[in-house]
Amino acid sequence: MSEEIITVSEVTENERKMRLDKFLALKVPEISRSRLQNLILDGNVSCDDVIITDNSFKVRVGDGYQIIVPPAIDADPQPENILLNIVYEDDDLIVINKPAGMTVHPAPGAYSGTLVNALLFHCADKLSGIGGVKRPGIVHRIDKETSGLLVVAKNDLAHKELSLQFAEHSIERTYYAFVYGIITPLSGRVEGNIGRSKFDRKKMALLESGGKPAVTNYKTLQAFGKAASLVQCNLETGRTHQIRVHLSSLGHALIGDKVYVKNKKSEVMLPAELKNYVNNFPRQALHAKSLGFVHPRTHRFMQFDSELPADLAELRQKLAEN
Repeated sequence: MSEEIITVSEVTENERKMRLDKFLALKVPEISRSRLQNLILDGNVSCDDVIITDNSFKVRVGDGYQIIVPPAIDADPQPENILLNIVYEDDDLIVINKPAGMTVHPAPGAYSGTLVNALLFHCADKLSGIGGVKRPGIVHRIDKETSGLLVVAKNDLAHKELSLQFAEHSIERTYYAFVYGIITPLSGRVEGNIGRSKFDRKKMALLESGGKPAVTNYKTLQAFGKAASLVQCNLETGRTHQIRVHLSSLGHALIGDKVYVKNKKSEVMLPAELKNYVNNFPRQALHAKSLGFVHPRTHRFMQFDSELPADLAELRQKLAEN
């Protein structure tokens, strides 16, 4: 695949003194601003044959620019023929119902078997070279042990528009969580900045200062005696481990959560056999149930919903039968 050369029209009076990266993002909306910034830094943008490598360079009236877009290079992750549960797909995006146990993207200790590996195989050469690398446009993540819906961009336009919606917190996301005990009150709103724990860098925590604002709205859908409950969580923000941290801060950690749970065995008032099943549930009982967003090209609102996977459906049934 050869490089692509894009010629950008001359700067108008209304555009004078704009940052170069902002100007190019305005003129070439199909390429994300972050990618344009990298192209500038890499010396792929010029004006009258003069290469400009400063993103903050102020454009001048009458100037035109040339962008050289290198061909996408292979990503380190390799395509793998892994079955995907595809809820929806078109030329711009793909919605996946991710199973628990699948990591979204490669990381130390998990370089294969990820959603990225599966998408590289499924989408083949239809994926845009976002960031100059031939890889899927991951715009958000859910934990490895969390199941449920996730949207992936297939080109730069979709990546840019979906990323903006996530940044503006306009994406609608609903999660189902099975927690220990019954939250009082049964519905409410949890607010608090989330950041790295000062005592354990592998954990997130509510911080009195620093971190990022996080808001979770919750509603109890079903109580299983006093032992456990099914809680619906709607996110206004999307911080790392947000639901797990917020619910644990209320004293009601997720069943199966091995990181944020406290004194779980003493909290579960269940027959011995069922208590053993619940306390040893193999993963955090959290499912990304619904996802809603505005399509980046058609601008129509799209809503997707998924059923509880088999393991959580069984957990619900066992708790209900107690």
